[in-house]
Amino acid sequence: MRYYPICLDIRERPCLVVGGGQVGTRKVRTLLDCDARVTVVSPEGTEELAALARKGRVVWERRDYRSGDQQGMFLVIGATDVEPLNRQVQLEAEADGRLCNIADQPERCNFVLPSIIQQGDLMIAVSTSGKSPAFAKHLRRVLEGQFGPEYAIFLDLMGAVRQRLLAEAHAPEAHKPIFEQLIARGLLELIRQDDRAGIDRVLAEVVGSAFSYEDLLDEEN
Repeated sequence: MRYYPICLDIRERPCLVVGGGQVGTRKVRTLLDCDARVTVVSPEGTEELAALARKGRVVWERRDYRSGDQQGMFLVIGATDVEPLNRQVQLEAEADGRLCNIADQPERCNFVLPSIIQQGDLMIAVSTSGKSPAFAKHLRRVLEGQFGPEYAIFLDLMGAVRQRLLAEAHAPEAHKPIFEQLIARGLLELIRQDDRAGIDRVLAEVVGSAFSYEDLLDEEN
């Protein structure tokens, strides 16, 4: 199996999770992190799920799943330990052409969820195409030690520089050598060292004295 890698925008899209246990709650958490509108169908659930429902962050239908629950959903996740129910969820999703993931059963999915390393807007996904989730998690832990919070700050800074250049009517094709210079001049390492003076020096030399670390991050945030 060779999967087609994709990053999906699910902001404000309705997503369904069938199952309210630990696995289902973990799936809910990931969906909420991406600003999805989440509905959970499960007669029982974790305390974390109950707290999310009380806060209005998810809609929790405290009952058994039934046909029709997927109506209007963009994406469906089956996270129960009842095999016939997972099969029903998958078949109904496939019949309507919906994105569907059945937890820990890649053969029942039309997409799989990779292990993710996230630092701000930097996202690194690791997948073994379902062959060894344990090894994917191991690689994630290794990579987490290599990509620290400086990468999030670096991307915020680069994004702010890009937005300001666009606002000043710079042609987008002219941006590439500017960003290549910022990278080549060691901007990321300066951020890792929290060398504010060094960061401002590189910014001034590459894009001009009007660009400073503090001002750019204020604009980005």
